[in-house]
Amino acid sequence: MAWIQTDIDALETAIKAGVRHVQYGDRSVTYHSLSEMLRLRDVMKQTVTVASGTTTRCTYASFGKD
Repeated sequence: MAWIQTDIDALETAIKAGVRHVQYGDRSVTYHSLSEMLRLRDVMKQTVTVASGTTTRCTYASFGKD
């Protein structure tokens, strides 16, 4: 399944509103729980990121005593 940013936005709006029923274009989904919605949102974001060819970078600072 190919998701787009609009699908992610619709799911995030539903999460914020506290609803479990979401309409994606011509599809309709009722989720069992908030955790299910959050897991799907993460998968959708990862899929869109990979498809767009962008990656997320994270840099950590390191501290030490001299």
